[in-house]
Amino acid sequence: MMSTDRIVAIALAVTVMTAPASADEPVRLLAAGSLRSALTEVTSAFEAATGVRVQPKYGPSGALKDEIAGGVPAEVFASANMEHPQALAKAGRSGPVVLFARNRLCALVRPGLDAESSTVVERMLDPKVKLGTSTPRSSPGRR
Repeated sequence: MMSTDRIVAIALAVTVMTAPASADEPVRLLAAGSLRSALTEVTSAFEAATGVRVQPKYGPSGALKDEIAGGVPAEVFASANMEHPQALAKAGRSGPVVLFARNRLCALVRPGLDAESSTVVERMLDPKVKLGTSTPRSSPGRR
């Protein structure tokens, strides 16, 4: 199985090879904030290997989808939600949609809170525990 980094690098390479852009124009990458760390490494490697600059913009996938639907150009859109690129494709605003990575759900707990994989749901349902989640207008990659 190919690594996510390798798949994204291949996707960026194919984009550059098929996009009618001059060598002076960067590849515009709009991506979910949760992908910032992995894609920063990938774009650095891609730029070093090809000499083509990547112009990334990270943020909430839904907001980025709305920007693309509104006319903001992007050669690559890496979304955290498959419904967003599928909506763009259905509207004729993108090419084919390809699943290239999956996230795992994780829980971070404060020190001293007794929680393990087998008990995390029980802890989340405990009324004494304050639970925080990501919000639609927020992304961990934006901090």
